[in-house]
Amino acid sequence: MLKIDVHTHILPKEIPDWKKRFGYGGFVQLEHHKPRCARMLKDDGHFFREVEEICWNAEKRIEECDFLKVNVQVLSTVPVMFSYWAKPEDCLELSKFLNDGIAEIVAKFPKRFVGLGTVPMQNAKLAMFELERCKNIGLHGVQIGTNVNQINLGEPQFFDFFVACAELEMAVFIHPW
Repeated sequence: MLKIDVHTHILPKEIPDWKKRFGYGGFVQLEHHKPRCARMLKDDGHFFREVEEICWNAEKRIEECDFLKVNVQVLSTVPVMFSYWAKPEDCLELSKFLNDGIAEIVAKFPKRFVGLGTVPMQNAKLAMFELERCKNIGLHGVQIGTNVNQINLGEPQFFDFFVACAELEMAVFIHPW
């Protein structure tokens, strides 16, 4: 029987210094403080969570899947990376970076992983642009939060985005946020 894990999160091993790039803080950084472990830091250096190598190493993830008899994992970013609070254009750049990383892993191991992208939901037009790019780079859908800066997904400003998802046949995984 085929076993698919639809709820797994992944990060790039190295994350750019978005604060330096964009000129304001609040973005997640990874601090590799010991072998095979990193601290996720947010809000300019405050500890958020510790993650292990499996969070960025596809080969280690496959080893664990084999041990657990999981055939396929659906990869998506860690929800704190959504960054809906950021300027939309900056969130788009961050989304592209994360999505390219997931697409690269999926392309390298297409029988083991399926990818979901992230999009800048604080701007529906940019979200639709990145949604289409996600499809073009081999992702099969997107993961979004349950709200965008406390605005519910049922608001009219999101309707065109969901229509685009349907038209592009892109799955939508709504992660509690």
